[in-house]
Amino acid sequence: MIESLKKHIREYIEISDENLEKYCSAFSLHKIRKKDFLLKEGDICEAEGFVMNGCFKVFRTDSNADEQILYFAVEDWWISDIDSFINQIPSQLNIQAIEDSEILLISKEDKEKLYQEIPEIERLMRLKFQMSIIALQRRIIDNLSKPSEERYQDFLKKYPKTAHRLTNIQIAAYLGVTPEFISRIRRKMVSKN
Repeated sequence: MIESLKKHIREYIEISDENLEKYCSAFSLHKIRKKDFLLKEGDICEAEGFVMNGCFKVFRTDSNADEQILYFAVEDWWISDIDSFINQIPSQLNIQAIEDSEILLISKEDKEKLYQEIPEIERLMRLKFQMSIIALQRRIIDNLSKPSEERYQDFLKKYPKTAHRLTNIQIAAYLGVTPEFISRIRRKMVSKN
């Protein structure tokens, strides 16, 4: 299991076998059943995770009890409420398994300690944060400037291995449209083929 984390890390940084082992040994494997929560709104995020297998959604619930999904996390994705994790404040987000999943978790304390001991890990996380900020910026720009149908098409292109694992309701909550809109677009796409 830990081999996929090691492979992922080596895709971004050069690191000695010894330091890689040291870092990876700080993670613990957790099995999360479908519909179970890794984090609930109001709780403090105590760990950051690396998804080994399965699928999670990171979301909040609005005043109408509708979900607003920030992102989905599948294999080889990092997952956390970064604000709650770093600042140790109550989370505004929920993290829930969409499928039976396995995730490697590292505590804030262990992560901070390893930043000091293994500078390459701090570089890894800086690179991952930069990529996350870029993705978030692009998503905001797309949401502000592209029509809903184009955003849906982009979603399918960017996440072809994820889209088929999600319901219309989940995709709609991510794109900020109605499930009926997603159904109409899917019917339209099928009729074109």
